[in-house]
Amino acid sequence: MIKKAAEEIIYHLTVIFAAAMGHLSLSRGRKLGRLLGHLLYLLDRRHRNIALENIGKAYEFSKEETENFARRVFENLGMVLFETAWSLRRSEKKLSPYFRIIGAENIHYAYREGKGVLALTAHFGNWELLTPVASLLRHPLRIVYRPLDFVPLERFICGIRTRFGGEQIPKKKAFRRVLKSLSQKQMVALLMDQNVAVREGVFADFFGHPACTNKGMALLAMKTKAPVVPVFLRRDAKGFCAHFLPPLPLMESGDKIKDLEMNTQQYNRVIESFVRRYPEQWFWVHRRWNTKTHYPWPEERYK
Repeated sequence: MIKKAAEEIIYHLTVIFAAAMGHLSLSRGRKLGRLLGHLLYLLDRRHRNIALENIGKAYEFSKEETENFARRVFENLGMVLFETAWSLRRSEKKLSPYFRIIGAENIHYAYREGKGVLALTAHFGNWELLTPVASLLRHPLRIVYRPLDFVPLERFICGIRTRFGGEQIPKKKAFRRVLKSLSQKQMVALLMDQNVAVREGVFADFFGHPACTNKGMALLAMKTKAPVVPVFLRRDAKGFCAHFLPPLPLMESGDKIKDLEMNTQQYNRVIESFVRRYPEQWFWVHRRWNTKTHYPWPEERYK
């Protein structure tokens, strides 16, 4: 009972804090977000070191360039917090002017196939605001996610992601629910930029290094033939720009393992290409290359 009461108090304090931050304009919220990011960079040694290590792995920067890059990454994380709070006080109608959509025809085209849509995305820009974009397009988004261990924050984030008709699908045993959503011609988003255990993924190149990548997207695409549409929401000076790229071709050779690896490799390439265009807006504080491989990875095996 005490634990539940404490969680309830923390949840309501979180809501009050977000509501207070929501009174700020977007530009002021972003300024505060950048300041918070600088503070986090100084205080959060663990994630600072992860970011520095990852950036060093992906780019040949000097020590000073790497540190400046990492600071901007933390600024992005701080802005995500304040932008999300800002969005909570605004209706879909009031949010609409802040969102620019590029490639909407790609998502509409994919829907016409009648197989549902798999949205390939990543922890990029402000990924928490993808649900308003989907609502603006009149295609509510279902998101596969890993529930947070901290109940008050989990409850709060769930409210953010579902307020415009979206739905969350817990990662554990998600396959059947995703299949059902696709059979109902719905759009399901998978964030494909996180490290996974060997049993959950396949190794595919990411920034020149083998990264264990979730094989779920490839399995779903191969089973259902649902189109895979890359979707990224980046920050710009006026607000946000949602990019819907053309559906990716499904690679089929008849060899299931090879097809899993080659399709997953294709997904990594798309994410990497977008991260390279706007590098500071990606989630560099995650151990993307944490799972190690001791055997040749796809591009070496299939030369």
